[in-house]
Amino acid sequence: MKKLGRLLLTGAAGGLGKVLRESLKPDAEMIRLSDLAPMEPAGQAQEVVQCDLADKAAVDRLVVGCDAIVHLGGVSVERPFEEILEANIKGVFHIYEGARRHGVKRVVFASSNHVIGFHKQGEVIDADCAHRPDGYYGLSKAYGEDLSRFYFDRYGIESACVRIGSSFPEPKDRRMLVTWQSYRDLTELVRCCLFAPRLGHTIVYGMSANRDKWWDNSKAAHLGFEPQDSSEPFRAKVEALPPLDPADLAAQYQGGGFVKSGPFETL
Repeated sequence: MKKLGRLLLTGAAGGLGKVLRESLKPDAEMIRLSDLAPMEPAGQAQEVVQCDLADKAAVDRLVVGCDAIVHLGGVSVERPFEEILEANIKGVFHIYEGARRHGVKRVVFASSNHVIGFHKQGEVIDADCAHRPDGYYGLSKAYGEDLSRFYFDRYGIESACVRIGSSFPEPKDRRMLVTWQSYRDLTELVRCCLFAPRLGHTIVYGMSANRDKWWDNSKAAHLGFEPQDSSEPFRAKVEALPPLDPADLAAQYQGGGFVKSGPFETL
């Protein structure tokens, strides 16, 4: 089985970070776990480093000695632009600058379906569709995708931009019956991105093998990712919930409720 020497996982205190810090254990000799928030103590073959992604020098030190990066760190919900700027825009720039300076050649960037949130529900889109971010958070992820493309074209740093749908223990509403990705499928997708012989610059949608699909992953077939789970076992439970009004924007656009978040007054 292939293994990395040292894997950096940012955002390790978050929901998906806590999942991946455990599920990726077999894939690296050492996992360096980082977050601004407090984290669980390091386990076997783990290092814990608290780090503010907005601090360029701290991120530069964080990247030293790593063979690959899984970058989940940052604000994961819609927030005022000033908060998004520090963690998500400065942060991803600092990660890629650290990778460039220290010779890290592969990054798995946690992008989001909110990059394309203003595409209509039911519309099937692929990796080449137009960016249609649904808020400041989605804008920051669109920036990260473009930044990663620049670092590939100029410096040869391979990246997978994973447009994560809705990765939770189970789907919470009708929209998530389409966008849901199980933790098992998320882990396998990250593994495929880390170990694919050819990665280049790849955009891939993070979803399980759900009955209904808005996203076409054919342009990421070289990853060899085959989801094993589906939202179908949860369909009856979800469809027993009251549906949204069809006039609700959250029922019309792929980004769901994010298309209605804000604006945030900061003055």
